Amino acid sequence: MRMRDKRIGTFLAAVAATAVLAGCSGGTDEVNGGTPATTTAAPAATTAAPGATAVTMPAADSGAGTGSQADGGGAAGVPRCTSAELTLTLGQGDAGAGSVYRPLVFTNKGSRTCELTGFPGVSYVAGDDGHQVGPAAVMNGPHGPEISMAPGRSSQAQVQFVQVANFDAAVCKPTAVRGLRVYPPGETASMFVPMEGMGCAGDPPGPQLSVQTMTAA
Repeated sequence: MRMRDKRIGTFLAAVAATAVLAGCSGGTDEVNGGTPATTTAAPAATTAAPGATAVTMPAADSGAGTGSQADGGGAAGVPRCTSAELTLTLGQGDAGAGSVYRPLVFTNKGSRTCELTGFPGVSYVAGDDGHQVGPAAVMNGPHGPEISMAPGRSSQAQVQFVQVANFDAAVCKPTAVRGLRVYPPGETASMFVPMEGMGCAGDPPGPQLSVQTMTAA
């Protein structure tokens, strides 16, 4: 009898220990009314950094041109014309209502065929140091096609010169200029073409210069 009672006692102790362990395991959630406890992991937050495009502007002028591809050539594989391969002249133009229109003519003086695409950067300059006078030219019209030039051939971009007398002198601040600083499309090396006249050193309510895309000359 004593051996049997001892076995029964051992069995009951084991049952009691099992019940205690079950209660400590969190098998039910008393706060939620006895429903099974559930742990949900918060989803990991993923933040994609937006793509950034770096644009380099020449320090001397805010009127850099745009157009040719960053790899230095056009879509057809023709290399872009550099400033060193070009000569620049200001062609004769026509007068309009309060403006004069004249073409900037780029001629390929190099030994290879090259191309220009898009808008040149144009601004007035004055003084011996060639400082910029007033806002640079705004780009006017659609972005044109690639203009390929064999050695000796030319292309051009039309520029509108607004007469500064059209603006309030107190806002325009008319200033004598000695020419234009010009960046061929895609270039950061500028060129100069002489042209005496008047520009606005202030910030007029409209553009004093406008430039169109490159076209064949």
